[in-house]
Amino acid sequence: MSTGAPGRGTASRAPLRLALAAPADAAGLTSQWRHVDGLRTHVRRSVDAPPGTPVLLVHGLAVSHRYLTPLAVALADHHPVYAPDLPGFGLSAHPAEAYDVPRHADHLAALLAAYRLPPVCVFGHSFGAEVAAALAVRHRHAVRALVLAGPTSDPRARSRTGQLRRLLLDLPREALWQAPVLVRDIADARPRRVWATLSHSVRNRIEDDLTRLTVSTLLLTGARDPIAPPAWRDRAAALVPQVRTVSVPGAAHNVASTAPRQVAEAVRALLDDRVLDRLDTLTNR
Repeated sequence: MSTGAPGRGTASRAPLRLALAAPADAAGLTSQWRHVDGLRTHVRRSVDAPPGTPVLLVHGLAVSHRYLTPLAVALADHHPVYAPDLPGFGLSAHPAEAYDVPRHADHLAALLAAYRLPPVCVFGHSFGAEVAAALAVRHRHAVRALVLAGPTSDPRARSRTGQLRRLLLDLPREALWQAPVLVRDIADARPRRVWATLSHSVRNRIEDDLTRLTVSTLLLTGARDPIAPPAWRDRAAALVPQVRTVSVPGAAHNVASTAPRQVAEAVRALLDDRVLDRLDTLTNR
């Protein structure tokens, strides 16, 4: 589930134009489509990317690549960036039924294989963090590092009603420019798919995947996030074998799009080759 920015903020035309630009090229990003398991999948990716660990951005519930474009731009100076639309969302094709978390994870693994990418850093936000954690567990060979941003769902609100209540608390804390983006994304996905995906989300126990992670992991949240509050972040982090945590001051749930520079800095710190090489050595002993 996603919406956000640090504080209420004011509407800004620049991030809105960037978010709604696809499929046209903008700010070093371009659109491509890949047929994955028979499904035409849209990917917003960086062009002329420098060498480095590729970063896969996985969006949250009801939304698409669009709200993650500020983060994609902030990361693209240092890493190749791929921001797919999950099946049924954004500019990707609609399967007959809404995918659950494991099926989304398997689809992303097939997409990475289609691009012939080396092990990537997977950045998942909100529901996308659930998918990212499942991807790292189910397809370990494909993932080198993991970022879980505002992961859902806190067991204390693990129901559709509980998540919607927390969303209503979050909305007044979010940036106004994202409202038309959210409307566009829900129109693309259609409310029935959004509701079905929310049902899959609250039935998914992310804790089961957190305890099985074998890669270096960053757990990142906004300091004002009511959907993934500090108490849940700390409980989740305690389950992950190799983890560091970051809280972005002033940010609410959608920290990925409204504090992109701070988030990009945290991702780059995680992807410091010296740190990852040391962790790879420890993991492979």
